[in-house]
Amino acid sequence: MEEKTYMPKSESGKAKKWRGSVGGVVDVPIDKVWTIVSKSRRLHEWMPMVERCTDLGGEEGVPGYVRLVSGFMFPQEHGDRSWIKEKLVSMDTSNYRYVYKMEASNVGLDGSVNSLRLVDYGDDSTLIDWSFEIDPVAGASEEYTIDYLAFLYKSCIYRIGRT
Repeated sequence: MEEKTYMPKSESGKAKKWRGSVGGVVDVPIDKVWTIVSKSRRLHEWMPMVERCTDLGGEEGVPGYVRLVSGFMFPQEHGDRSWIKEKLVSMDTSNYRYVYKMEASNVGLDGSVNSLRLVDYGDDSTLIDWSFEIDPVAGASEEYTIDYLAFLYKSCIYRIGRT
């Protein structure tokens, strides 16, 4: 008997996206948080699992900009590093938000979209809202994958609050 992986379908017949989001309030003014999270060269400061972020094309902060992020985001066989090629879809500096799409990776998240939005929470604090949408990963549990990504992103929010 052949084993098949079931992928829920949407009304359009395409595989249903897996979605998740995390948020947290940090005691850091919104302008300072934005200065940290909007610069690729500072990614390692608030994403503890990232070792390197390399510019691949375009201008940072301008839609179309492409970067390569590598480190230990996701466990790999033989202790290899994870890598993700990301493309900036949109950047709205006046509203403190941006969207990246994962174009290629060795972690199975190609086509995933991550959105980061900041909200001034008053008293020099900031709400960080991080949402993500991924294509189903064959052989993986939706619940486990969403929980793992939420854990990673929540650790980033915590780290931002410690800056």
